[in-house]
Amino acid sequence: MKIHEYQAKHVLARFGVPVPRGEVAFSPAEAADIAQRLGGALVVVKAQIHAGGRGKGGGVKLARSVEEAGQLAKQMIGMTLVTHQTGPEGRQVGRVLIEQGLEIERELYLSIVIDRAAACPVIIASAAGGMDIEEVAATSPEQILREYVNRGTGIVPFQARKLAFGMGLNAQAAGKLVKVLESVYRAFIETDAAMIEINPLILTKGGDLLALDAKVAFDDNALYRHPDLRELRDLAEEDPLEVEASKFSLNYIRLDGNIGCMVNGAGLAMATMDIIKLAGGEPANFLDVGGGANAEQIRNAFKILMSDKNVRAVLINIFGGILRCDVLAQGVIAAVQELGVPVPIVIRMEGTNVEEGKRMLRESQLNFTTADSMGEAAERVVALAGAGASH
Repeated sequence: MKIHEYQAKHVLARFGVPVPRGEVAFSPAEAADIAQRLGGALVVVKAQIHAGGRGKGGGVKLARSVEEAGQLAKQMIGMTLVTHQTGPEGRQVGRVLIEQGLEIERELYLSIVIDRAAACPVIIASAAGGMDIEEVAATSPEQILREYVNRGTGIVPFQARKLAFGMGLNAQAAGKLVKVLESVYRAFIETDAAMIEINPLILTKGGDLLALDAKVAFDDNALYRHPDLRELRDLAEEDPLEVEASKFSLNYIRLDGNIGCMVNGAGLAMATMDIIKLAGGEPANFLDVGGGANAEQIRNAFKILMSDKNVRAVLINIFGGILRCDVLAQGVIAAVQELGVPVPIVIRMEGTNVEEGKRMLRESQLNFTTADSMGEAAERVVALAGAGASH
């Protein structure tokens, strides 16, 4: 689960991470009031959406007066902000962060994520802050510093000092980085975060370190332990179909293709998407209905699948274990009868009660194509999607 920058800063501040003074505004009048409270001389107006690259898209601007802060907020609130992370459709801005202006000496990069290969948290740091870290990693990989954290000890002070001197900080700033890193790591562990990224972490002309920007994402599987964090979710920033799928405990991610996929099990879903690509097609989604899905869940999954207007054909690939093939067939038949699905459906299933499931599909007299192997199913659905797209 992602949250907005202003929310991320509130969370980090609770753990002692230094952040600039600022407040969120939902209207130009609120923005002007906040600018007044911050002194009115120099403030930054920052559009709040779940995407990076806001500055390049015109979503971060300096205001040198209370009036200008209100004017900039009026321009930003309601605008569609397009960045390299939003895609060409962009995101609508519903709120802005008004923050104190600061004199910046240096911009650094700092983040903590889980390294799955090493099975532990890793701190990633760089002297090249304020830039796209992917670009830095591609063009100047030697500028990316890493420190792996032993969960038993947490961050050891020498690791923070090693990163500080690797980024060219002096002894005084290095001492401050030790404290900042300890606070960021504590926030990472205690909130069950999946990622904390501070870009940039700034060194001011006065010698202070502050998180000038912050992105935090939490592990969805741990949110039951953090009802306060769960309340920070902004559904307007998420794909409506993904929000709908989460209501039914379905794992759904929307993609750009035209072949809808419905599969039980994440590994099989990934393999299904791969084999569609291999056959020359493009999956429209990842949809794992789970091993224990019932007919009602299958029906809901199908409704979500068909709500994507780009879908030209559907591939259902099920290995019947806990989810029996006859239960799948029952759910699919009910969904198609209810929705009047206008696109061809290819079904490949194996496992428990497979013959009964196939019999039910045949006797339904609906527009189903069955296949015995994944390869055959992929070729058929790609051909059908192509035929549907050409009409």
